[in-house]
Amino acid sequence: MEIDKEIFEKMPVPRAILKSAVPAIIGMVVVLIYNIADTYFVGQTGDPFQVAAVSLAMPVFLLFMATGNLLGIGGTSVISRSLGAGDKDHARKVSSFVFYSSILLGVLFTLTFWILMPFILKAIGTSEQTIGFARDYLAIVAPSAPFVIISIAFSNIVRAEGKAKEAMMGTMLGTIVNIILDPIMILTLDMGVAGAALATLIGNMAGSIYYLNYILRGKTILSIAPRDFRIKDKVFTGVMAIGIPAALNNVLMSLSSILLNNYLAAYGDIEVAAMGVAMKVVLIVALLQIGLGAGIQPLLGYSFGAGDHKRFNAIMRTSIIYTVILGSVLTLGCWVGASGIVGAFIDSGEVYSHGISFTRYLLLTGPVIGILFVYINSLQAIGAARESLIISISRQGFVFVPMIIILNSLFGLTGVIMAQPVADMFSLIMSAIIYTYKNRKMWNGIEEPVMVKQVS
Repeated sequence: MEIDKEIFEKMPVPRAILKSAVPAIIGMVVVLIYNIADTYFVGQTGDPFQVAAVSLAMPVFLLFMATGNLLGIGGTSVISRSLGAGDKDHARKVSSFVFYSSILLGVLFTLTFWILMPFILKAIGTSEQTIGFARDYLAIVAPSAPFVIISIAFSNIVRAEGKAKEAMMGTMLGTIVNIILDPIMILTLDMGVAGAALATLIGNMAGSIYYLNYILRGKTILSIAPRDFRIKDKVFTGVMAIGIPAALNNVLMSLSSILLNNYLAAYGDIEVAAMGVAMKVVLIVALLQIGLGAGIQPLLGYSFGAGDHKRFNAIMRTSIIYTVILGSVLTLGCWVGASGIVGAFIDSGEVYSHGISFTRYLLLTGPVIGILFVYINSLQAIGAARESLIISISRQGFVFVPMIIILNSLFGLTGVIMAQPVADMFSLIMSAIIYTYKNRKMWNGIEEPVMVKQVS
């Protein structure tokens, strides 16, 4: 099976970006619906403590996503550069490594969360009113870890060979199954948060089965064959060099969510529930722009591996224009429609009021936040591991943490809400400076990325 060289080498840049990014964006819409579904249907119970429990449990699920991104984004970077350099054999080795690593790490996650459940429930900031609901949710979500990791990892690496539509379909299948099961299990069977967790588990199983079937049909250069599994030959190091910074962003999102929830818990469970709803609304803006950034990464990696500087720069310029337009439209829509969107999640008056206010604060960076994701994906595409790591740590780590502490002490609850937009702006400025400096050095041959051999 040949890769789609047309999209990588000959197709006009604006069209190539749309062909690669639109399925990725649609995939993120699906992820958005998936994230919203549990909160929406749990919200229909009218119980704000169950809504708060789902929000409190989200950092744990983010760790599963982080691992999927570690293997998927790291694998995508290496595979796309390998294909640009003409080394399909190395791409197959990386694919097999990603598959078996997903299974191993997923099983370890499941066992760890079952064993350490009491500690985890305390760490995520549960109260007497929410601890039982959070325990029910996490006990069922834990076994989904291997399937979540496989689904996320392969939705990335399938895109690395130019098959954006096929990558999207697996994500869509898992989400559709989840959405169908949510109202049945949460409301009809009266399972509450446990029903939401079970729907999540089954949905991710369906997505994983799709990707396994795609690989086993043989219509791809990717492989899950044991004979192709390698740790050496720059497989492990190549994936980890880019995957760890990408995953660290999710890990820090998880930790920052725990920190945020703990600060909000000091103001009350209503505030925790309101932030959970507000974050779902803001995901509409963020995830679609993340999808655009993820969609262009294979194009950038291939161009870098092939040494096509002109096409690489054209992709970057056009992508930044696209993401600003997309971000502005989405932000305006969510700002104007905040009351209706928040009201769809919960009918609690206090949660509704806080949710609208929190949403509008979080939307302040919506028009430009996509530029940050473009820069992050471009650094991952060229194998700039250290720089990608620095940006990941800044956004959710060494900028966000002091911001939430300082702004809480100065402005109280409003300061807690503003911590993320402030951290985003600092990180955006930093990413622009780092990208400009690193891009010049890499293309001028002053530094070499973690790279595979060029195949003649």
